[in-house]
Amino acid sequence: MRVLLVSTSYPSDASDWRGVFIRHMVAALARVPGITLGVWAPPGELPGTVKAVMTPDEASWLTQLMVAGGISHLMRSRGWKTLLAPFKLARMIAAAYRRHPEVDIYHVNWLQCALPLPANGKPALIAVLGNDMKLLRLPLMGWALRRTMRKRKVAICPNAEWMYEPLRAVFGSVAEIIPISFGIDPCWYAMERKSVAQEPRRWLVVTRLTGDKLGPLFEWSQDFFCQQGYELHLFGPMQEQVSIPDWVHYHGAATPQQLVEEWFPGACGLITLSRHAEGRPQVMLEAMAAGLPIIASRMPAHASIVTHGRTGMLCDTADTYLAALECLQDVDINARYGRAAREWAIENLGTWDDCAQRYTRIYRSLLGCDSSE
Repeated sequence: MRVLLVSTSYPSDASDWRGVFIRHMVAALARVPGITLGVWAPPGELPGTVKAVMTPDEASWLTQLMVAGGISHLMRSRGWKTLLAPFKLARMIAAAYRRHPEVDIYHVNWLQCALPLPANGKPALIAVLGNDMKLLRLPLMGWALRRTMRKRKVAICPNAEWMYEPLRAVFGSVAEIIPISFGIDPCWYAMERKSVAQEPRRWLVVTRLTGDKLGPLFEWSQDFFCQQGYELHLFGPMQEQVSIPDWVHYHGAATPQQLVEEWFPGACGLITLSRHAEGRPQVMLEAMAAGLPIIASRMPAHASIVTHGRTGMLCDTADTYLAALECLQDVDINARYGRAAREWAIENLGTWDDCAQRYTRIYRSLLGCDSSE
């Protein structure tokens, strides 16, 4: 099976936090026997059996795109000055498709990368994340995407079940909608937690810093975390000009290795009060695999992950948020929720190799292959 995987995000090196899930996806697919994998993505370290298929000019432009924070952030932050960027990106992807007529199947990450698919009838697996739902609000976008999907077999694979119905409403006539969970690196399952009874008691927030991603975090947290013995530690890149209160411990962007080795073991849990259009936030899944309970805003993306009162707590007001913090200060309750979170991750997510097998089964189905072949 010759697979061309297309992504507009990929980490430049081991210390780069951007697009780490794509690196794991590529590495796991490369370990599947019988797959020959080519990757069109920003330059970064690839497994030895995987071929990078970007031209030098494309690689240079994609590198600049990553530095700018990706196409969505570029458009938000620089407005009309970048109106041509999506068209340039689409032309580059279209050229990459044309250069590789020999592939058997396209593995496309993000709906925007499916727009330039060639009219050659070859099947496509399109992985969809939360940001894609915003794209579908643009006029004629659903029509344009359906047009590229006609006369080919297509599986649209959101990484969360809550996206199934809205995607089926738009694409059900031209594609099969098959939710596929991403996997988890085994290092998170192997992490051993320390007792949360130790002082200071630390809660973690790992997110890109934007108004929507932070939500009411600072407002709702101030009274609780200004008490003696409680600390709120914030990790992530500054993507909007956000004022951080002096009682918050802000560390900037952190690598997964730093989080799993230095911060997650002694944490009380992970907090996200995001109002952003999430898919299935990978950092939440990793925290659960590490055995951390979750406190999250009540929204479909979070409710599809967190079982309220078992693996974490969902909140929609300052009072319910503070009640969740107070509840999970209890050492026994915290440990019980953490164990349940890890068990859920093992059962529902597995590893990236498990995820690769899920994708491979869909490849074979799209190509009309028997699963035993």
